[in-house]
Amino acid sequence: MVPAKIAFIEGLVRRDPDYVDALQLLGDHYTRRGRYVEGLHVDERLARLEPGNPLVFYNLACSYSLTEEFDRAVFALDHALNLGYHDFKWLAKDPDLKKLRTHPAFAELKQKIRQLKNQDR
Repeated sequence: MVPAKIAFIEGLVRRDPDYVDALQLLGDHYTRRGRYVEGLHVDERLARLEPGNPLVFYNLACSYSLTEEFDRAVFALDHALNLGYHDFKWLAKDPDLKKLRTHPAFAELKQKIRQLKNQDR
């Protein structure tokens, strides 16, 4: 059975497939309920609709990490950083990125993150 909130938001998105706020809520609800593949599809859609939004690409990186697509997660996270995502404290503890932070593909980004942190000081 689909929770009422998800069903409601899915209805909004069916009526307006480009409704960014509804898509963001839907992706969040999917992820919180462990429906990672569905959340990933929403985040990929949001990335097409909001190509300059750093938070969208951060969330996309989280979805890729949760679905164990680590190379794509690194690419999306790097793009989020390039767009201005700089919440490094959250990045370091976000449970959605736990597997990515231990993956060898993440090693490349660690240096970039350190440099950006130093610039922000």
